[in-house]
Amino acid sequence: MLITYLTTAELSRIIKYDARTIREQLKDRVLFEGIHYIRPFGGSKILFIWEAIQRDLQVPQQQLQREVIPMANGGVAYGAN
Repeated sequence: MLITYLTTAELSRIIKYDARTIREQLKDRVLFEGIHYIRPFGGSKILFIWEAIQRDLQVPQQQLQREVIPMANGGVAYGAN
């Protein structure tokens, strides 16, 4: 399966949201690390996975909500749906 990775700016142009909105409001609320985006090589750069985002754009918001559990290192873990 071919995976399409997008930068924040590229995703912004496709879904018509400002890049800042994606970074500050959508990331980690509706776009989750490991599902909708990755941090290649453990760095700070984010690459969004277009196929996962495209699939979930049409799913009702209630189905996407996940319990977020804060971790000691500053990251988060996602609870079961």
